Amino acid sequence: METILFLSPTEAALSKNTLEALAAAKQLADSMGAPFSVGLWGDAPKAAADSIASCGAVKFFAVTGGDFAQARYATDAAAAEALCRAAGATIVIAPSGSRWNRISAGVAHRLGGRADSHVTGLSVSEGSPAIVRWYYRQRMEGILTRAQRPWLISLESGIAPAWPGAAGSAVVEDIACAPAGVRTEVTGIESPAADQQTIRPDADLLFVTGAGWTKKQPDGQTKVAEAEKLILGFLKVSRASLGSTKSLVDLHGEGQATLTFLTHMNQVGQTGSTPRHAKGLSTCCHGEEPHTVGWRFIGERRAISLDPNCGWARGKADVLYVADAFAVMEKVNSLLAQKA
Repeated sequence: METILFLSPTEAALSKNTLEALAAAKQLADSMGAPFSVGLWGDAPKAAADSIASCGAVKFFAVTGGDFAQARYATDAAAAEALCRAAGATIVIAPSGSRWNRISAGVAHRLGGRADSHVTGLSVSEGSPAIVRWYYRQRMEGILTRAQRPWLISLESGIAPAWPGAAGSAVVEDIACAPAGVRTEVTGIESPAADQQTIRPDADLLFVTGAGWTKKQPDGQTKVAEAEKLILGFLKVSRASLGSTKSLVDLHGEGQATLTFLTHMNQVGQTGSTPRHAKGLSTCCHGEEPHTVGWRFIGERRAISLDPNCGWARGKADVLYVADAFAVMEKVNSLLAQKA
């Protein structure tokens, strides 16, 4: 019989992505009739365990200590390995994120198992767990099973509703862990100011920019500085998340003027990035295929383009505004400022 472990580092509170992965792990355990445990590590994981005490886990395991508060490969990998061994897990479910993705392959190697990341679906096929992944620039869907155990699976956000249960008091079994070979000392965290943060996975709206923002406008001039002002002004007031097409991000490497605040982290679609926002607004993107395929999990898709025959007009957008994005966003920013 399979033994399922939900595994996650803890911080001030369990994130939405973590609660979604917990719900998916519980659903898989219920579908297979398999025992289900929770493994947490961090500075004080007991509080996190209490917040999900009613999730139905038969056991709660924890690795506790200040050494495990910050993200480091040596300490995170040691804690995850210790929890997997203590639970005797054959299937390990974890929320996808930089902290887990950094260590998953190494932990699987230590345990003699296998790891799969960027999983977008979980199911049961003939009594065995199966996962869903997307391939080749997100155009093809694959369903996989594995015979190797333990099997470490990291789930992308948005594939299950967040676990909604009530808090309680969990009985937590502390697992001893003494990581070796720690060479990194965390001295602090530097992060951009809230107004400078452009990637917001939990935002209701995804605002995507295309290469059209940097092209010559109807008056024959480029207006990159004005474009930056309009886009940043909208993000500041709306608290939307910023995405971009590959063509716009790549302009910087080609020596052309581009938006200074964009990086490949903002790229949607071709990199495998598949955002999951309730709504999306695409501007000056012209409906490039990899970009629009990367939008498949967006609930409502709208686009602004001067070309009524662009890719967005061919069934890829729920609503297409045939208009100048500069003029539209200037008006939108004015209206939002009045409500602020």
